[in-house]
Amino acid sequence: MTAHKTVLILCTGNSCRSQMAEVLLRHDLGGAVRVLSAGTRPQPKVAAGAIAALQEAGLPTDGLYPKDVDAVMNEPIDLVVTVCDNAKETCPVFPRPVPRTHIAFHDPHGEPLESFIRVRDDIRARLVPAVREALGL
Repeated sequence: MTAHKTVLILCTGNSCRSQMAEVLLRHDLGGAVRVLSAGTRPQPKVAAGAIAALQEAGLPTDGLYPKDVDAVMNEPIDLVVTVCDNAKETCPVFPRPVPRTHIAFHDPHGEPLESFIRVRDDIRARLVPAVREALGL
């Protein structure tokens, strides 16, 4: 049995899109990958809309909190996915070469729950298959 591949979802605040992506990938890829998320400038807490959108889909939200990318720098990462343009521009240099892909998603901060749900569904529709393909799952 080979070790799980590790995916890092990176955005600026690690409070919305990257958190939803982390939960969706973990759920939809059924544990075939280890999923981490982090931010280049983490916010104090995960956006309430992101949590509500995940819960509305019956997904777990326990233990979600914004993490600084420095906390995952030494993890054995197989793929970095940036989900906002700012994170793509400021993506740090990892200790070893890591494949990267960029898939931008709308930032629903300050918008109604419906916006968070649309972004959640967009992440599920575009990011999950992209990661599956990138890792050959």
